[in-house]
Amino acid sequence: MFPTVEEPVPAHLISDAPEPVTVTVRLNYDAQDPLAVHMIFPTAVSLDGACVTWTFARALLDSGLHTPSGEGDVHIWPYNRTHTMVELRSAEGVALLRFASGRLRHFLLHSYATVPTESESQALDIDAGLAALLGKAKDWQD
Repeated sequence: MFPTVEEPVPAHLISDAPEPVTVTVRLNYDAQDPLAVHMIFPTAVSLDGACVTWTFARALLDSGLHTPSGEGDVHIWPYNRTHTMVELRSAEGVALLRFASGRLRHFLLHSYATVPTESESQALDIDAGLAALLGKAKDWQD
């Protein structure tokens, strides 16, 4: 079994409402997918009532704690000395969340204890990934 790190982290969902809405987001790191982190949102804040998961690079989360980072759908930047902003963009709209930076750092420290940066490539199962990709490509061609 591959180790995982999962941590509930409160965030403030910034919207047009007069006050931010507090939501608990589950951060998940799985050693089987050593380059990624998963941000899992509860059904209560979903547009369709389903659980929503955003997956992006662990390095992006780390970088965003120190400097504005990200391209495309996920942007992360330090807001002040104690908070970090996460912006998620989709066809349905934009979600802007404010996290306590210390909570994000705590999660990252646990993920790095599970798979250190220098061991990420060793934790990747490249052969299985290629086999799955080529198997899918073969199925598609048939």
